[in-house]
Amino acid sequence: MEKNPYIELAECLLSEEMVEYFEVVMIEKTLETLDVTLEERDNGFEGYKPGQLHPNGFYEESIVRDYPVRGRKMPFHIKRRRWVDVETGKSVSRRWDLVTKGTHFSKESAAFLKDMLGQIPDYGPLS
Repeated sequence: MEKNPYIELAECLLSEEMVEYFEVVMIEKTLETLDVTLEERDNGFEGYKPGQLHPNGFYEESIVRDYPVRGRKMPFHIKRRRWVDVETGKSVSRRWDLVTKGTHFSKESAAFLKDMLGQIPDYGPLS
């Protein structure tokens, strides 16, 4: 099956870590934003035997702001997966470090803004 070209384009804008662990499932373009929805892939989980974990839905989505594209803000709507350990019944999830501490900006975007502006804005057209 041929891949949606818009999804392929969105994947080119993501970091390697994001593409490896998250799948682009939807892109929505408005006058002000280019919203990209990502769901964590079910790639298995280190430290667990195959079949020991069963997918158990997603956590509430988090929104991470990234570089603007052609004058549109580009938020990533990230849905982190959760699993249940069938042996213990405990909930299991990965811990992701996707944003700069104290912000909602991706690490790459925050580093760029801090270098360019000397700070990470919390309001205005880039926030």
